[in-house]
Amino acid sequence: MPRDRDRDPLVVGRVIGDVLDPFTRSLPLRVLYNNNREISNGCELKPSQVVAQPRVDVGGDDLRTFYTLVMVDPDAPSPSDPNLREYLHWLVTDIPATTGAAFGQEIVCYEPPRPSMGIHRFVFVVFQQLGRQTVYPPGWRQNFNTRDFAELYNLGLPVAAVYFNCQRESGSGGRRRL
Repeated sequence: MPRDRDRDPLVVGRVIGDVLDPFTRSLPLRVLYNNNREISNGCELKPSQVVAQPRVDVGGDDLRTFYTLVMVDPDAPSPSDPNLREYLHWLVTDIPATTGAAFGQEIVCYEPPRPSMGIHRFVFVVFQQLGRQTVYPPGWRQNFNTRDFAELYNLGLPVAAVYFNCQRESGSGGRRRL
């Protein structure tokens, strides 16, 4: 009989393992592109749908609690050779509970996904902070490590995560017709 964790879309999509350690979701997280397309685990979006920075809403009930949002691509530059894993697309800290990323401190500006080869996973991860804190931007976006970042800033395990799949606009997985 399969365990619940075996059916967790973050496990099935290998986000747990490639990017995160197992955790228990304890916070509502809502990611909306173009104010109408809500992200659900494993959904597929094209690059043209994710050009603009998404609206990210975090739950909670106490404005004195702060969160950090990380968005990474663990499949850069290609899923078969992810030697730039993880590529950092966005980093926002000091997001008050019950608000969204727009109310936080943007440390690394949003860079829209532009996968050139294969289907890439784009992962949004939220951590609860111990309080307001100073987070420094990494020196580069490639080879970011979400686990190391969480350890460096004493963030612990995530409280929420969601991911979507994306491939180049004309990508269909098969051969192109001439």
